[in-house]
Amino acid sequence: MDMFSTNDGTRIYFKDWGSGSPVVFCHGWPLTSDSWESQMMFLATNGYRCVAHDRRGHGRSSQIWNGNDMETYADDLSQLIENLDLKDVLLVGFSAGGGEVARYVGRHGTKRLAKIALISAVPPLMLNTEANPGGLPMEVFDKMRHECLADRSQFYKDLASGAFFGANRPTVKVSQGMIDWFWVQGMLAGHKNAYDCIKAFSETDFTEDLMKFDVPTLIVHGDDDQIVPIGASGLRSAKIVRNATLKIYAGAPHGLTETHKDRLNADLLAFLHT
Repeated sequence: MDMFSTNDGTRIYFKDWGSGSPVVFCHGWPLTSDSWESQMMFLATNGYRCVAHDRRGHGRSSQIWNGNDMETYADDLSQLIENLDLKDVLLVGFSAGGGEVARYVGRHGTKRLAKIALISAVPPLMLNTEANPGGLPMEVFDKMRHECLADRSQFYKDLASGAFFGANRPTVKVSQGMIDWFWVQGMLAGHKNAYDCIKAFSETDFTEDLMKFDVPTLIVHGDDDQIVPIGASGLRSAKIVRNATLKIYAGAPHGLTETHKDRLNADLLAFLHT
């Protein structure tokens, strides 16, 4: 397996497919780099080098006890990009991975980036606060933590078979295979790592990070996202990021990287060509 060691000794797994201009993908919670396989297969076939890593504590990377926060995730991402000496990167983040991308820009800038794409991403802030009245209440995330401690295996199954892919909508059909695929990835994550990551993706304020975006940015969000509601995320990010391009997928759920993969793949390819 392709692995590298971070400054604190954490072993990070990554996959590196194809050749050409680089596209780097950051996955959502509690998933792995495998969640990007549809996009990586498509773009690598179309002449791009596609790189994706398993965030620390997730997938095949080390289940280290500490560092389950956006600052460390961003630094790990920076080390991946530096180690592979990637330049003029399209950096793509889904859900919690969108927070990882934003914090990367906030801490490391855009000198190695050509473009950014945020897909169903958590920025600028998921949590309801006085300054962010459209966010979700803390009780939502406390409930997630409680269910992860009580029976995280069942929680992941319920999430995949319900809101994540929109399977709880009467007109939506999601295959058992897709549900199982989500569950398998989730169960590869370290219990402590996945638990801590809930705080990282829900309570981190990425507003100042977004203000540092100075490369072309594509923001894609479904208007039926029940996990990261568009009003407090995609719509707000599009107002903060200078000259961002916002694409709203009507009726799309949170997990649109699979449910709407053909449309997303085409949009990413078109964005790369602009």
